[in-house]
Amino acid sequence: MLASWYRIRALMRKEFLQILRDPNTLALALLIPVVELFLLGYAATNDVRNVPIAVWDQDRGPAARALLDAYRASDYFRLAYAVESEAELQALIDAGEVRAALVIPPGYTDRIRTNGTAQVAFIIDGSDPSVATRALSAAQLIGQAHATRLQTQRLQRAGLPVGEPPLEVRPRVWFNPDLKDTYFMVPGLIGLILYALTPMLTAASIVRERERGTIEQLIVTPLRPWELVVGKIAPYIVIAFADTIESLLIGVLWFKIPIRSPLTTILALAGLFLLSGLGIGLWASAQAKNQQEATLLVYMSFLPAIFLSGYIFPLEAMPKFLQWVSYFVPLRYFLIIIRALLVKGAPVSALRPEIAALAFFGVALLTLAALRFRKRLD
Repeated sequence: MLASWYRIRALMRKEFLQILRDPNTLALALLIPVVELFLLGYAATNDVRNVPIAVWDQDRGPAARALLDAYRASDYFRLAYAVESEAELQALIDAGEVRAALVIPPGYTDRIRTNGTAQVAFIIDGSDPSVATRALSAAQLIGQAHATRLQTQRLQRAGLPVGEPPLEVRPRVWFNPDLKDTYFMVPGLIGLILYALTPMLTAASIVRERERGTIEQLIVTPLRPWELVVGKIAPYIVIAFADTIESLLIGVLWFKIPIRSPLTTILALAGLFLLSGLGIGLWASAQAKNQQEATLLVYMSFLPAIFLSGYIFPLEAMPKFLQWVSYFVPLRYFLIIIRALLVKGAPVSALRPEIAALAFFGVALLTLAALRFRKRLD
């Protein structure tokens, strides 16, 4: 056993020296998480804020101005254009200058003053359903709040008591009171970055030996196949952990993501997740003859994982068939784990099914890849 450790340590030292002699690869491995976190941390969001809308005010009375002030006071919408005709409104929506339009009919103020019922139109561009759905909800909430305020004013003017509503729902939001999308997206990005970088670096390191013709030199050494695999991938495990810590620091210090679980627990479960990435990288290196082919093989497993892991689209909204397929994606389980640990501070006991699934996939992928790699060596 001691002899094996000496052989593995010698190979690890050789691999670390190889990495240091290729500073571009090392820089990319450490810079990619930073760049992706800053880009996607801001870009990958479902928040609806400052949506530009056009206003066609055909009334121009005080009640219409009060309604516009209600929409202007919220940070959901930005009253970007004032139009004078339906054709002008249509042109702005067609050009993508605005996502919605508020149309106030003539006589709106008079109907409000006479305690009548007034209606306004809120037109939404439905070409982007995600934005349209949230804009619709925000518009309805603002309209309902303004209608309640008008009803209260009417009762007060009439000298009638303003009674309490028969039902009051008092929502309490746990873990993320401000409903920030970054609390959901940034932890997911950490898993996404690890799932992309780990197999890519692992596959490239082994295929590089085959391209340079040095794999045969390693084979004729006293190194056993498993020692060769461990020695080659161990340095990239260190880099992967460095990327994990780097991503956590950016998430906490820049995006203000909370860490509500022990850091040792987070790193231990991240290490368990890395086994799956290492297995995929080792399998790609056993199949590929060059680095380009290895990269394509890794992307074949990475791209479906983006869509079937729950990072972008909720799994519950997918067809049943795709929901079943998602159970074979290791990233699915890690996203549940990392979000629960960082944002919720959930105990490990609550994540046992996901941890068991990660352990199974990690061991299975590494075993299958190592067997395939050994056959190629033989």
